[in-house]
Amino acid sequence: MILIILGIILFIVATLIAKNNPAIAKFEGVGKKISIVLVALGIMTSCIKQIDAGEIGVKILFGSIQKEVMLSGLHFINPLLDVKKLDVKTQNYTMSGVHDEGDKAGDDAIKVLTSDGLEVTIDLTVLFRVVSIDAPRLLGETGADYRDKIVRPITRTKIRDNAVYYQAVDLFGSKRDEFQQRIYKTIEDDFKKRGLMLEQLLVRNITLPNSVKASIESKINAEQDAKKMEFVLQKEKQEAERKRVEAQGIADYQKIINTGLTSQQLQYEQIKAMQALALSPNAKVIVMGKGNSPLIIDGKQ
Repeated sequence: MILIILGIILFIVATLIAKNNPAIAKFEGVGKKISIVLVALGIMTSCIKQIDAGEIGVKILFGSIQKEVMLSGLHFINPLLDVKKLDVKTQNYTMSGVHDEGDKAGDDAIKVLTSDGLEVTIDLTVLFRVVSIDAPRLLGETGADYRDKIVRPITRTKIRDNAVYYQAVDLFGSKRDEFQQRIYKTIEDDFKKRGLMLEQLLVRNITLPNSVKASIESKINAEQDAKKMEFVLQKEKQEAERKRVEAQGIADYQKIINTGLTSQQLQYEQIKAMQALALSPNAKVIVMGKGNSPLIIDGKQ
């Protein structure tokens, strides 16, 4: 478009100068030829538009946005059209309390109030993309700065609106996933209405007040101590059971021995033992006593 305008201006200037100054009229033809070349080049470059991969083009004619979008590739268009390129790849917007980590410099974390009146700080990353078919509407209603006009304010507002239904400890623990799904649903609906698609919502960090942190740590320590004591008691119970079983076995054994052995059987066992000693090559003296058990004296020197 710039080349076309320059060509037209050069053509008019060359014509006017030639009329007012006959001395340089011979250069009029050269000036007009150059202007024609510029106009031709301008028309050619204005008619050809390349849309890169991951982008779409929105056609604008005299301020009026066309509904048809241009996909990636090479396009031949009306030279009077202005083409606005929009990124349709996945984008991220991070709000963090760490300096220079988020999209905004400084502490950009989201501070919310929970149902128990405590202030909780949330670091968040939003993954989203522009819906190609809705890009003309997005550009017409919001403009190209949709990150600051839609993504940031809607996300921060919806998080604050939903945090009031949870206690601070719940956000940090058991209901963190439920909270994340809840704000995802509400943000997704608002994004769709404006031509954006929410892909994922990442709650990166939740920072609790120091008083709540201390109470949580105390609770965790108490639970760990209780589990440790439960383990010790369980071990002691198992040891007591083992000893009881062992004592019962010994008692049962003694009962069987006392009831199963007769005097005749004991005498028979004594005779067998004496016979084994008599057949032994070792020299021994066996003195028989009055009792049931013999007295054995080893006579080996």
